[in-house]
Amino acid sequence: MSNRSVSRAFFSIGEVLAQLRPDFPDVTISKIRFLESEGLIEPERTPAGYRKFTPADVARLRYVLTAQRDHYLPLRVIKEHLHALDQGLQPPLPGGTGLPRVPVSVVGGEGMPGPDAFAPDGGEVRLSRAEFLQAAGIADEELATLENFGLIAPRGSTYDGTALAIAKTVKELTRFGIEPRHLRAFRAAADREVGLVEQVITPLVRQRSPEARARAEEVAREIAALSVRLHAALVRSGLRPLLSR
Repeated sequence: MSNRSVSRAFFSIGEVLAQLRPDFPDVTISKIRFLESEGLIEPERTPAGYRKFTPADVARLRYVLTAQRDHYLPLRVIKEHLHALDQGLQPPLPGGTGLPRVPVSVVGGEGMPGPDAFAPDGGEVRLSRAEFLQAAGIADEELATLENFGLIAPRGSTYDGTALAIAKTVKELTRFGIEPRHLRAFRAAADREVGLVEQVITPLVRQRSPEARARAEEVAREIAALSVRLHAALVRSGLRPLLSR
């Protein structure tokens, strides 16, 4: 940031975006507006209604984006941290961010992925069929079986990182005699969960505003993370009687 920028009292939303983009390439004006609508920042307004961001607002945005990217914290937790910081409480963290460390169990629920794990990945891998087979360590006929049972679907002519994770997980399960045909219930359950998320966010998506779409994405990620946590808890509960005989 230049000395001229630091000395300025206010920045437009476009200028704030330009400051954040080098460290947070995925941030957008819609994202900044969404964080404002959630009460994490409160920029002033000009008489004409334009947002005026102070250097403190920019620092606050950096804090929020860092907490999401590096620590997978949901917005409600970040808001609590910001409230503590506003009261002069700032637990130190190596690297000088001031962001308190939070146990994994708080972030994602006993090692479960947090909401940010379900965000679209702009840098996601794209593999040809041959590259995918090599990376997954499976034969072509095994991939065909996974596709036939609906566990994997190519995106055009390539396969992404999610498909690779599925293939590797299924391969691990085959060590225990569990075959792809046994896993159709997983596919059906996942589809039902996606349908439930769709029901919740559809009213937001229909609003077609950038703020509503950003909120829909946030809600979808939160529900996805909670559904994984619930699934793990239910499996753990079901296994307990078997393992305690």
